[in-house]
Amino acid sequence: MSKEDMECIQEAVLNGQANKVKILTTLAIENGIDPGEILFEGLLEPLKVISQKLKSNEIFTAEVLIISRAVHAGLHVLGPFLSESHQNLRGKVIIGTVAGDLHDIGKNLVAMTLESLGMKVIDLGIDVYPEDFVAAVIEHKPDFVALSAMLTTTINMIVETVHKLEVAGLRKNVKVIIGGNPVTNDFCFSSGADGTCEELKEIEDMVRHLKPSLFKD
Repeated sequence: MSKEDMECIQEAVLNGQANKVKILTTLAIENGIDPGEILFEGLLEPLKVISQKLKSNEIFTAEVLIISRAVHAGLHVLGPFLSESHQNLRGKVIIGTVAGDLHDIGKNLVAMTLESLGMKVIDLGIDVYPEDFVAAVIEHKPDFVALSAMLTTTINMIVETVHKLEVAGLRKNVKVIIGGNPVTNDFCFSSGADGTCEELKEIEDMVRHLKPSLFKD
């Protein structure tokens, strides 16, 4: 796929054109383009622009939701192809947006990225309470718990969830990774979580560092 073709996907994402994103993503797959390249360059790259606009209040929630639908259209096409690239699962991840927070675009992109690394992802959705994360860890026995918080008003639910995992005696068996607009490295350290990263492309290095045994091919 040429640079111009990839830019067409990026433009369709930024314009919130879900059907166009779906068509262009399908064509890219049919033309033999690596699904990971489409994910990172076509769908994720334009979200850097959206992230900056969110931080500076240059974009409305309604616009973000439209863009989110466009990204989801591309993810729907890519999902099976990213999963097929890994026949042997490397581990399990429980992911969810914390209680009080209804944002899911970042969570969904992280989930797709982790699946592309060969991990089984159990998505609890949005507005997930600490007790629900605890119950899911007990049931599924994952290697990672991934917590998303996009609002400063919900970021403390990360701290509460980590605390609940500790009280339940589960913390030593699972690595907690966190993300979202208000999350910083300092907050990650103070919250008791194990890792965070600013870019989706950094996720692989982070999980490899935290659980190297899962990536011994």
